[in-house]
Amino acid sequence: MKLLVKIPELSILLLATLGCYALAVYMVPAAAAPYATTSVMGIVVGSFVLSFIIAIVAVVAGIGGGVIFTPIVLGFTSIDTMIVRATGLVVAMFSGLISAAPLLRQGLVDIRLVYVCALPTVMGGVLGAWVAIEVEHAMGPQSDALVRLLLGLMLLGVAYVFLSGGGRNDYPKMGEAKGLGKYLGLQFSYFETSLNRTVSYQVVRLGLAMGLFLWVGFMGGFFGLGGGWAMVPVLNLVMAVPLKAAAASSGVLLALGNAAAIWPYIVYGALVPLLVAPWMLGQVTGGIFGAYLLSRVKVAVVRRLLILMLCLTSIKLIHRGLQGFGVLP
Repeated sequence: MKLLVKIPELSILLLATLGCYALAVYMVPAAAAPYATTSVMGIVVGSFVLSFIIAIVAVVAGIGGGVIFTPIVLGFTSIDTMIVRATGLVVAMFSGLISAAPLLRQGLVDIRLVYVCALPTVMGGVLGAWVAIEVEHAMGPQSDALVRLLLGLMLLGVAYVFLSGGGRNDYPKMGEAKGLGKYLGLQFSYFETSLNRTVSYQVVRLGLAMGLFLWVGFMGGFFGLGGGWAMVPVLNLVMAVPLKAAAASSGVLLALGNAAAIWPYIVYGALVPLLVAPWMLGQVTGGIFGAYLLSRVKVAVVRRLLILMLCLTSIKLIHRGLQGFGVLP
């Protein structure tokens, strides 16, 4: 009860989940009620449990929940790919906000930097979602096979980024701003408690970074896949943003980009409240529990298991994609 008072979002999401369940049960025909009610309850509880587990793994491993959710559901279920991708955007959005919350409270996010990076991310997300819908209309059932095949190949790349560490630079040296970055005056600072001093940094290579954010947003909108695994390296390695500030900004950018990318899917009718509400609730509660476990588990072990899971899931996705095209039986 104290947790619900401390985090009012939990109360709202819990009421939303119960409301979706009650609405679904109310709309079931009387003759089918005994069986359909059990089915609806299974969907709600199953979605919550799976979301809870994914959120824990995402927080402990330091990645976005969408990277886990969308590939697993597309690889091992027969749920329509448009519904999965729409729900994946919601999962990635909430996962990004939850992982960024502790860093936001420390004042690590500068709103000017977020606004500048959000513009290409939002544009790419909406464009990716629109292309996904157009591909669905043009290819019909074969679009599912194409999405699974492309996502499987992309997932191998994501696993490689995790395996190699993706590169990191906790406190990049302040470079000289040129071009657009110099014109906008994107120089920031924050107080780093671990060093007991103020860390200042200057954004560089802004033009290249905006092009990369457009690509990351497009991938997120098309696949319903969180782009935190790509946003942090862009901010940290390309733009010379310190790692903590990059992680915090990445969570906010994910939320903004996915919030925009979800609208084409809503207009298309791919967002199902019965699935989304328990998934959101599971992300919040699992994220809280994951933060509690973070200091008590070996993160390296979790990341290795996650890499193995991503590789196996990518193989399954590629196999199902080739089956859809009739290449494999």
